[in-house]
Amino acid sequence: MFETIWLLVVEQGWGLALLRGAFVTICIGLVGMMIGLIAAVPFAIARWQRVRVLSQMIDVYSIVVRGVPGLLVIYLLFFGSVDWVQKIAVAFGYRDMAESAYPSIIGILAIATISCAYSIEVMRGALEAVPNGLLEAAKSLALPRSVAFFRITLPLALRLALGGINNVWQMTIKDTSLVS
Repeated sequence: MFETIWLLVVEQGWGLALLRGAFVTICIGLVGMMIGLIAAVPFAIARWQRVRVLSQMIDVYSIVVRGVPGLLVIYLLFFGSVDWVQKIAVAFGYRDMAESAYPSIIGILAIATISCAYSIEVMRGALEAVPNGLLEAAKSLALPRSVAFFRITLPLALRLALGGINNVWQMTIKDTSLVS
């Protein structure tokens, strides 16, 4: 049985195509997830701090992107940004590069947009799960709010968010199949 699989995958040419596809999937997923997480942390902090207008805008973004199918987000970004991306590329003299790399860049941005929307909710939940007693202890030690946040709240929230971020990572890897 192993010989049959070996013949089909390696010797008849499908092995390299499968490895190339797996590599592209992992690259798009990793880059998109990293961009999404980097954007999600300040957005989650803004929602957790309840900055009125910004919190409402982030809430609308999160609800809309989580409620819309991923394929629609990809289509909106791909077909909705063709004109202005080409104009910017021509203005800077990168027309050839924009035409060849455009689908990959939009795919990564779409995956980042989707993973960011889910990561915002995971991070907000993790920030709310930090016990108030720790913040009260920091206040009793006369730590400034910024020091208490960056030394106590944020590291603990990141640890609490790991399980949910793992779920977002799995969803992101599944969503990369939509990019093809």
